[in-house]
Amino acid sequence: MLEAASPRTAPRPSAAAPAPASPPAAVATRIDLHQHLMPPEFLAALRSRTVVPRLIDDWTLLTEGESPYSLNPLAHDVERRRMRELAEGKADVLVSLPGNLRVEDLPADDARALIDIWHRSALALGDPFRVWAATPCGEFDLDGLRAILAHERVVGLQVPATHLATAADLERLRPVLALVEEARKPVLVHPRHVVATPNHGVATSDTLPRAEQLKAAWLTWNEGGHEQHPSLRIAFVALAGLAPLALAAASSRSGRPPKSDPNVFYETSAYDERAIDAMARIVGVGPLVHGSDRPFRQPRDPELGRVFNHAVFSQNPRTLLTGHSA
Repeated sequence: MLEAASPRTAPRPSAAAPAPASPPAAVATRIDLHQHLMPPEFLAALRSRTVVPRLIDDWTLLTEGESPYSLNPLAHDVERRRMRELAEGKADVLVSLPGNLRVEDLPADDARALIDIWHRSALALGDPFRVWAATPCGEFDLDGLRAILAHERVVGLQVPATHLATAADLERLRPVLALVEEARKPVLVHPRHVVATPNHGVATSDTLPRAEQLKAAWLTWNEGGHEQHPSLRIAFVALAGLAPLALAAASSRSGRPPKSDPNVFYETSAYDERAIDAMARIVGVGPLVHGSDRPFRQPRDPELGRVFNHAVFSQNPRTLLTGHSA
């Protein structure tokens, strides 16, 4: 049995040892390039409209060529979304106008007014949200586009895939894309919901399924985009409808390899790890960038390994946004 130390032999008390240092908090590095969030001011503007796009009964969305759609109020609760993104470790969440609103195709004054409200309300969201700009496509507002691209929280411009369907579309967009290129910011090509073909009308790019819209836009860019805008970085939502896979298959038969462009990126929403892995085998890992399409879809990990995830969720998106490799 141990004996108690006597006062004469008892050791002198030492200074208290410092508490172990807490491990540093993990640095949020993940970027989600593709989400939709309509701020209160923008929702109020939709509720005040008498023509589509508009909200009736507070949360029922009416758009061209679609059945009424019931929005989930929680999906557009800004603080709820903010807390969720931060809890998931997001450094930046990039939001844009939903494609089914077709705001860019409204009459010029109407389009400019609604886009101005979108920019103002989205820029006020605060971290971690940043903004893809929009611009009227019927009658260009180049001065307005130049001004909004100069804002530090604007990451670039979203362009409807239906406005890149042909070489003539690409040429028409030349002044718009030149401004984005001059600003050294990227373009996001986003599909639209399918509009039913009117009985008396002719099918157009708007009536194509979303994957076909993206394939047409990608093929248009592949044939002439780099030559027209050699330094413009561009990302296609939903792996460009898997267009590079189809072209690679055709090229294997013709013996001509598909073009490679370091300024072209492929956002991963709408596809699982099988499609993402197949794309990586054709275009490489470097052009693949994460986007979720929240709230219409939820972010998910393709489970292709830590190195792959770091590239797709963090490193590659920063290259797209800044033009600099991480």
